[in-house]
Amino acid sequence: MQATSKKYGRRRRAHNRVHLGDGGPVEEMCRVAVERAITTMWDRYSEPLSMDDIAGAALLSKFYFSRVFRSVTGTSPGRFLSTIRLSRAKSLLLETSLSVTEIAYKVGYNSLGTFTTRFTRSVGVSPTRFRALLHGDRPSFSPPETDAYRRSGAVHGTVVLPPGSTELRVYVGAFGSPIVEGMPVSCDILDCPTDGCRVREYRLGSVPVGEWYVRAVAVAVRWADVDPRPWARNPRFVGAGEPVVMRDGQNVELRIPMRAVDLTDLPILMALPELDNRFFPEPVPTVRWDPEFASH
Repeated sequence: MQATSKKYGRRRRAHNRVHLGDGGPVEEMCRVAVERAITTMWDRYSEPLSMDDIAGAALLSKFYFSRVFRSVTGTSPGRFLSTIRLSRAKSLLLETSLSVTEIAYKVGYNSLGTFTTRFTRSVGVSPTRFRALLHGDRPSFSPPETDAYRRSGAVHGTVVLPPGSTELRVYVGAFGSPIVEGMPVSCDILDCPTDGCRVREYRLGSVPVGEWYVRAVAVAVRWADVDPRPWARNPRFVGAGEPVVMRDGQNVELRIPMRAVDLTDLPILMALPELDNRFFPEPVPTVRWDPEFASH
């Protein structure tokens, strides 16, 4: 577990150097190549893309490309593509009346069973449940009743937003992996209205014993005129704290700096913010047909 954490830390430091643009021309060239590959993934996610196809879009050899991609994004090309497909599936479940089977094939899966399993594991609820929860309460974060989960501690600290950040809702959660997917074992939701305060306090209680990754996602809202459509709640800022190794009864303080989302960030797969109906108007009762699908 510790080795994995160190490995991820090295990848993330490389990612930050590229984001900041201070790694020199070679790093910048790598970043541009990775962005080309990611653009291809978004444009062609419904196709059976191979590693050769994706590396070709980056104009790099397959073996060198995989290493460069990890250094920029912190994950593999295959995992990134899978995340894009599941992210699009979330949108189609909310925006269209397509069946789950139709959506599975539309986002590049040849097996409904495989799609359902991966969606459920990554989002935290099944595709059918995800759609059904649109008009209900947000999903709960109840951990399993095991001895490890009965022994727990807490994580608290501050989320630091970029200058000029107002009218946001920030979701802070503890996850079992560096990727924001599934249901967090503990979650806090912060509202940041128009006072211009960049620092917000959060607290995650009942964080089980073990290693956890605390992540934050900020969604822009307009409190006077909130867009009720769940698919319009796109992340604006993201943030990550250092991995936390929780011991029973421990209280960890963790600062989370946030930055603007960009193309190299993995899409958010957890069920929030789409299913957070707290203080949001009732979602639009009808769904939109997908003209691209309807034309076939």
